[in-house]
Amino acid sequence: MSRGNLDPETEKAYHNRLEEALKAGYDILATGGSSIDAVVKAINIMEDEPMFNAGRGGVFTNDGRVELDSSIMDGKTLKAGAVAGVTTIKNPINAAHAVITKSRHVMLAGVGAETFAAAQGLEIVDPSYFRTDLRWQQLLRARERDAIELDHDGPSGMLDHRFMEDLKDPFMNDVKYGTVGAVALDKHGNIAAGTSTGGLTNKRYGRIGDAPIIGAGTYANNEAVAVSATGIGEMFIRTAAAFQIYARMRFGGETMTNAIQNTLNEIMAIDGYGGVIAIDKNGNYTAGVTPGSGMYRGVIGPDGKPRTAIFADETF
Repeated sequence: MSRGNLDPETEKAYHNRLEEALKAGYDILATGGSSIDAVVKAINIMEDEPMFNAGRGGVFTNDGRVELDSSIMDGKTLKAGAVAGVTTIKNPINAAHAVITKSRHVMLAGVGAETFAAAQGLEIVDPSYFRTDLRWQQLLRARERDAIELDHDGPSGMLDHRFMEDLKDPFMNDVKYGTVGAVALDKHGNIAAGTSTGGLTNKRYGRIGDAPIIGAGTYANNEAVAVSATGIGEMFIRTAAAFQIYARMRFGGETMTNAIQNTLNEIMAIDGYGGVIAIDKNGNYTAGVTPGSGMYRGVIGPDGKPRTAIFADETF
């Protein structure tokens, strides 16, 4: 992410939306609510905001569909829920949560997940609800290039590097996308993590990334840490990134910062990149991102004051 490719008005809008999501989660925690409920609420805000690649802002597949993935995990019980490849569930994170509370399963996919969500009384919408002109135009550009574009980046994030020379395309560089996620610690000492995404523009063949996979894009365990990830999903799956951070901390004695950095180093070693947000059982928090990347992120603590950042060199 380059500051030169993000105009001040758009930058401010992202900060405002991040603050809104943080406050929504905080309001639940401040009144004694659970970390998992706070995570759901914060993600709902981002799923309903077309600026983000989740829910209504989800990107299009090659065949012109919006296929959404989401997962959530409770660090106290280690219960987890996920949905993948859904096209009619307004808020996929709610469906992932329902998998925990209303089923004996961990992951449901496609039509089955949608049938389950409807049976639980979750809001079901026509697939046209998710369509935005911005995302459609992005798909048309991707089809022209016959490339797969990362959900959170422009041409520099294309998996097909034949198109790296097209860095000056203003449409692709001025628009940023991203998987959304949240992690939280409640007053009872329980942590939780959740992730929701539309995946990759122009993705094909029912592709599913790391977001709905417990241990790759999402993981939480009260013994150490809650993690939500974004980036090249295939690489986060191959490195079991979210679980690896937990394992490094609990079994390897690494600090949260070192565990995140060492995990990101493994991801970069196989030509991946991205970032994570994390909170540990003591309320320490951090966000890590691979060099040259950026990530919309924010934190809110006991003082109720949200702090947000976008670029890699920014701190809270």
